[in-house]
Amino acid sequence: MPLFIVHHQHSPETCPARDPAKGAMLLNHLSRPSAARHGVVIKGEAVVRGSHSLFFIAEAADETVLQAFLTPFRQAGEVEVMAASTCAGVVASGGCDARPAEVSAAFLDPADACQDAVEAGLLVHRVYPLNGETSVQDLAGGAVVPNGRFYLRNHFDIPNLDGESYRLSVGGLVERSLSLSMRDLHNLHAESLVVTLECAGNGRSLFGPAVPGEAWGLGAVSTAEWTGVPLIEVIERAGLRPGATELTFRGADGGLVEGHDAPIRFERGLSFDQIREAGALLAYEMNGEQLSSPHGYPLRLIVPGWYAVASVKWLTEIVVTDKPCEAHYQTEKYWYQWVRNGGDERAPVTLMSVRALISSPDQGESLPRGETAIRGVAWSGAGSISRVDVSLNDGPWREARLVGERRRSAWQWWELMTRLEQTGPLAVRARATDMAGRTQPERAEWNRLGYGNNSIHCVTAQVI
Repeated sequence: MPLFIVHHQHSPETCPARDPAKGAMLLNHLSRPSAARHGVVIKGEAVVRGSHSLFFIAEAADETVLQAFLTPFRQAGEVEVMAASTCAGVVASGGCDARPAEVSAAFLDPADACQDAVEAGLLVHRVYPLNGETSVQDLAGGAVVPNGRFYLRNHFDIPNLDGESYRLSVGGLVERSLSLSMRDLHNLHAESLVVTLECAGNGRSLFGPAVPGEAWGLGAVSTAEWTGVPLIEVIERAGLRPGATELTFRGADGGLVEGHDAPIRFERGLSFDQIREAGALLAYEMNGEQLSSPHGYPLRLIVPGWYAVASVKWLTEIVVTDKPCEAHYQTEKYWYQWVRNGGDERAPVTLMSVRALISSPDQGESLPRGETAIRGVAWSGAGSISRVDVSLNDGPWREARLVGERRRSAWQWWELMTRLEQTGPLAVRARATDMAGRTQPERAEWNRLGYGNNSIHCVTAQVI
């Protein structure tokens, strides 16, 4: 709803607060339940001390509705109503003096989506498309990351799909084309998987020299419990025709991208063998709740072990073919591009690299001498974590204790109990090794698009 700032001013001689009855009447009128009955939402109010001025922020369908609500305040003094915007709305529209863009009902309002992300505690990098990361301290401590704090990566506007009319189509080289409603999907066998998703660009800002793309820190990763239908069951219902080896997954999001004259849809492809090995899921719930629009409502693909670009949100179409997908985000983006031995080499972004993050201590934290715990999370796309090693002030590597059961598809908590005997600077480093034998490098190899930065994480603190 439109946002307004209301300024009420009265003279000292007619201050309604000096009359207990008038003061109580205005106070009751301004209450949230009273405002709601008038079609107004009060976001906050305050009186400037000694000035006989009241300011409050309100939402209403239009100014006429708000003006009707303000009748008691006009009777007590003067009222000024100013059209307003949230800070997120100003950034989304491109400046304080820019007019808010018209938002199609087919998409979420970027300002509203951004405001929700900010209030949930995400570090927002960009309003359009909305991209925000989780703080490293929020990553550890619970089995999963709360939905509101789960990082967001988008390439286009966020679709606002209607779950009642939604259909998932499955076509191409299949024996039976399918058009599945959400009710159809809910009636199929359901499974729940705890899966860590990581943006391939996580850690991009730590590469040097700098590379183009979203300047992620280390929080473009989160874990959730996803519930839905095993993808393989839907494909088997459709039946594969001879020669069918590849699947293209098409989302409802799309738009213009550099190098293309016409709008494109977001598409990614995987082979039939890859989705079977990964145990891919068509998810409609996240941490026991219905998917939210920013996370792919009403249906998204979850591909355990793979960088999250494979887990297509707002999934509307699955096309079975005999050729690999050649879409923009398959062939032009999400490739490692290295310069090696004077020549160019490239390889597709696939499984997540092995990585450990330190969640405690925090960067710059002051720690007392004595017993302390070094904690964090570690994960890999190639297998579960076999060990995490920690080094203090470039000392020898010490093996941390792995906490909880090992899961191939989800991160592993770890901790190292140690004693800090001397005051002064403390540098904590952590590296992970997975069951496939992969260990984090001291520094990940630089690549042109800044993918897969799994350099050893280091946090500096102070022992006092």
